[in-house]
Amino acid sequence: MSAAPANEPTFRQSVDLMFNRAAALMDLPPGLEEKIRVCNGTYTVRFGVRLRGQIQTFTGYRAVHSEHMEPVKGGIRYASAVDQDEVEALAALMTYKCALVEAPFGGSKGGLCIDPREYDEYELEQITRRFAYELIKRDLIHPSQNVPAPDMGTGEREMAWMADQYARMNTTDINARACVTGKPLNAGGIAGRVEATGRGVQYALREFFRHPEDVLAAGMTGGLEGKRIIVQGLGNVGYHAAKFLSEEDGALITGIIERDGALYDPKGLNVEKVRDWLIRHGGLAGYPDANSFADGAAVMESDCDILIPAALEGVVNLTNAHNIQANLILEAANGPITAGADDILRSRGVVIIPDLYANAGGVTVSYFEWVKNLSHIRFGRMQRRQEEARHQLVLDELERLDTAMGDAWNLSPSFKQKYLRGADELELVRSGLDDTMRIAYQSMREVWHGRNDVTDLRTAGFIVAIERVAKSYRAKGL
Repeated sequence: MSAAPANEPTFRQSVDLMFNRAAALMDLPPGLEEKIRVCNGTYTVRFGVRLRGQIQTFTGYRAVHSEHMEPVKGGIRYASAVDQDEVEALAALMTYKCALVEAPFGGSKGGLCIDPREYDEYELEQITRRFAYELIKRDLIHPSQNVPAPDMGTGEREMAWMADQYARMNTTDINARACVTGKPLNAGGIAGRVEATGRGVQYALREFFRHPEDVLAAGMTGGLEGKRIIVQGLGNVGYHAAKFLSEEDGALITGIIERDGALYDPKGLNVEKVRDWLIRHGGLAGYPDANSFADGAAVMESDCDILIPAALEGVVNLTNAHNIQANLILEAANGPITAGADDILRSRGVVIIPDLYANAGGVTVSYFEWVKNLSHIRFGRMQRRQEEARHQLVLDELERLDTAMGDAWNLSPSFKQKYLRGADELELVRSGLDDTMRIAYQSMREVWHGRNDVTDLRTAGFIVAIERVAKSYRAKGL
């Protein structure tokens, strides 16, 4: 996929433009507006690691955008294109994202200039631990000040290394595990964190389709079932979103785009099969059960109801915005639509569910993990069996009624099993995420439909988020 053309604003400028568009519709004192907009600080670190018989130097970043609430929160990405501008733009988005979904964090983001595919596991561990060491000694990884999470190119494994590095350097910190989120379950992680961003995408779309007025604004009717979806990027986010939407909501994943090409099938692709092929072969080329295209961009522009860009920023830009045929675009990635493309799409009546809301599932469940680590107890551990015991009382009464009424009335066969089960951690996490995504959408929707000067969800989302950050700063006495 090509990056945005040179005549367009950078990702960071795009975020600033979108911020300015919302701020212009608000009544903020100029000084406070500027305080919210600017990035508080970025730390750049260059460190050496002895690998393959020589010292290699790596460059890493940790940007802190806003400390209106602490700790600040945001992922760490490993990518060869990482630079200060990108990290600062992502940190700003994290501020607004956390405010929108009411996660009590400021915004931060980290990055390391590295292609993780060029190193083996042992080498990556040495690099990650050294990077973590540099951040930890400056409190840029800390349970109460700065809490990273996985992002592009990182996952549970890297978070476990970082958490262990923090624990080694802070041997008496009882809350050491809360220094990062997105850890494996056995290292203090939480059930449902890996699927969280993709699950959040599903809940966001479900909530959108609960409002017929909004569905109509996107030129559609009915629910999610049968809607044709094209997903760009089948990494962690794209895979889970596509899987849940097709398996649980009856949507058709008609196109999947990856770095080496794309697949298309109007009858719907089997997401699991495609994912297995991708893992085994490292690309989509040669996949037997669908039409294969070397040019992924062409598939992104093909006919569909919903487009979900779930990989890189700037994939929808001035060169292709006019050709996008989707009526609804959900930004599962950060910044996949440039500011220029955003203008074009809105003028054409395309509805965009913006990144600061659509991919907030990850930080929401990270919040739950952080709380779990600080409380030192798994969700559901105290109440689950008590819930089951209460349900058992109701079942006993219903079974007595069943016996007394003979053939006149019977318990449904699966009712007993479904009703009796107390919620485990995964169900509680999904419930909390669903509630968060619903409430956040409704707060955006209220502004979108309630104000004549707000014509799109992105501006509405920014207004809600900026207002909440402003209230935080005012409460601090700023």
